[in-house]
Amino acid sequence: MTPASTSAAPAAPTVRYERAGPVATVTMNRPEYRNAQNSAMTYALDDAFARAAADDEVAVIVLAGAGEHFSAGHDIGTPQRDAHLPHPRRAGLWWDHCGKAGAEGRFAREAEVYLGMCRRWRELPKPVLASVQGACVAGGLMLAWVCDLIVASEDAFFADPVVRMGIPGVEYFAHPWVMPPRVAKEFLYTGDRMSARRAYELGMVNRVVPRAELALRTGELAARVAGMPRMGLALAKRAVNQAEDLQGLHSGLDAAFALHHLAHAHNAETSADPLGGMDVRTMREHGARKGNDA
Repeated sequence: MTPASTSAAPAAPTVRYERAGPVATVTMNRPEYRNAQNSAMTYALDDAFARAAADDEVAVIVLAGAGEHFSAGHDIGTPQRDAHLPHPRRAGLWWDHCGKAGAEGRFAREAEVYLGMCRRWRELPKPVLASVQGACVAGGLMLAWVCDLIVASEDAFFADPVVRMGIPGVEYFAHPWVMPPRVAKEFLYTGDRMSARRAYELGMVNRVVPRAELALRTGELAARVAGMPRMGLALAKRAVNQAEDLQGLHSGLDAAFALHHLAHAHNAETSADPLGGMDVRTMREHGARKGNDA
C-alpha cells in the first residue's frame, strides 16, 4: 500500500501567462483577495510583460484579472502582504527599500514598484488592452491607465478613495489626463465610484460590454489590432504617448509623486501609520454612502 503523499500542492501563480496566436493574456491571479497587488504580483507582472514584449509571435497583450474583480488596488492587509521584503531592482537607479527607515524606504519602494514599473509598462512597444470587470480601485486604476485601450464590463466601476487616508491620489497620478480636471477633483474629493458607462462617456474607457461577453469582446478587439503592421502600431503608440507627455503627463506624475510622499511623511508624524487618514470603520462608513456617479 502506497503511503499518502504529505507534500502540499504547489501554490497557484500570482500571475498567469497564456498565448493564443498573436495575443498574449496576462492575468492577475489572486481572486480571493480581489487581485490586490502585493510585490510578488507586481514583479510577476513585470516578468510577464517583458516576456510578451520579447516574443516576436506576440502582437498584442491583454491584461485581465481572475475572478469577480479586476483589482481592488495595492495589498495593504492580506496575509501575503510583502512590502517589507527584498526584491530585485528593475525600474530605477535607486537603492533597495529594505532596511531603510522612514520616508527613505517608502520613497525607494514606491518609485520602483508603482511609479517606475507603471511608466515602463506604458512604454511597451506593443499595444496593451485592459479587460476590466468589477472593482478597478486605486492601484487597479494605475494598471488600467497604463494600457492603451480599456474594455470594461457593464458592472465595472472605478474609484480612487485614498484621499480618505490623507493621500492625494495613487502614485501613478494620471487623473487629469484620463478625465477632465473638475471630474478628477470630484473623483478624488468624494472617493465615489464611477460606473463603466460614465467612464465611457468621459473617454476613459473604449468599450462597455455585457459581463458574460467581456473576454470574447476583448479578444475580438485584440485580434483586430493584432492584424495591423507591428512597426506602425509601435510608432503610433509612441506618437500618442509623446503627445500626452507634451501635455504635461510625465512632469505631472513626478510632481504628484512628491506630494504623495509628503502625505505619507505627514501621516507618519501625526499618526501611527504612514497610510494614516480615516480609521477603517470611518472609511467603510464613508464608502458606503450613496453619492453621485462621479
